[in-house]
Amino acid sequence: MKHERGLLIVLSGPSGVGKGTVRKALFECKDTTLQYSISMTTRSPREGEVNGVDYFFTTKEDFKQRIAENKFLEWAEYVGNYYGTPIEYVEKTLQEGKDILLEIEVQGALQVKKAFPEGIFIFLAPPSLKELQNRIETRGTETEDLIRNRMNAAKEELDMMDAYDYVVENDKVDSACDRVNAIITSEHLKRERVSNYYKRMLEAE
Repeated sequence: MKHERGLLIVLSGPSGVGKGTVRKALFECKDTTLQYSISMTTRSPREGEVNGVDYFFTTKEDFKQRIAENKFLEWAEYVGNYYGTPIEYVEKTLQEGKDILLEIEVQGALQVKKAFPEGIFIFLAPPSLKELQNRIETRGTETEDLIRNRMNAAKEELDMMDAYDYVVENDKVDSACDRVNAIITSEHLKRERVSNYYKRMLEAE
């Protein structure tokens, strides 16, 4: 059953909750048809991250110029760096009838919801605040001050989960992936998404 337009799926949550890990696991599934929308950021690459695969890494000057030219679906400044989603790739993919996944920060997700209220918004939550702090500290890339800033931001972001359609706890990556895939499958089966297909089929008789 072919839909005319793909689904925009937004996965976000506090820093350190494992958004990138869950996203990578989702795309390792051999049966996935998801397309990934790569975000642009001004932060430095972490070990193992590849430009054009994990993020488009750029300078603050270039990013601000793109903001002025309205080239982002959403953008946000987070803990001293900018993050944004280029519009062109997202819109092209949806028009082709393909599902696209955005893995973005909470501020950005709320911007996308204003522009695309029909999107599917999934909040990835930690099992506990203590576990979230452990994950951030385990990275070994943040100073104590930055860890404190990220934890303060995480508490504020947890209060924003009411703006989302679904909440998935990332206790184990495989389990979280199964829940996200179940949400996507369920959304594809919603009556309002498939009724036009059958109406056209009946009209053709």
